[in-house]
Amino acid sequence: MDWLERARAAEQLRDWDEAIALVSAHAECFSGDPDMHDNHLWHMDLLVRAGRISELTKRALTDSHARRRLNRSLRERGMEAALCGRAENGDRGALYVLVRLMCETGRVQEAHKVVADIGPEDQYARQIVADDCWT
Repeated sequence: MDWLERARAAEQLRDWDEAIALVSAHAECFSGDPDMHDNHLWHMDLLVRAGRISELTKRALTDSHARRRLNRSLRERGMEAALCGRAENGDRGALYVLVRLMCETGRVQEAHKVVADIGPEDQYARQIVADDCWT
């Protein structure tokens, strides 16, 4: 059985340590090899599924894929305060995820306030509110 089959089997069994170890050994961010890049994305997903949010958070400091996957995971887990904190610390992706969530849940005023407080000059955040919020 090759590493890929073993990784898929470990994933099926929820043996996260094994799956992560196997996949991460064949993963590279922004690799010229599309398989290595896909494995990197798979690795980020495995970290979320394993509940290794602190490890993903650490990787998010330098890895845009980890940052995006972390923000999506925080949204999925309903961790708005964590998204807000990340946005306040300069993570624009977290700001956009947070604003979209607020818009989707009808919290128009909150979305406007978050953009005004955290990213008043961020044209993209302002555009999200304009396009996605129902006023």
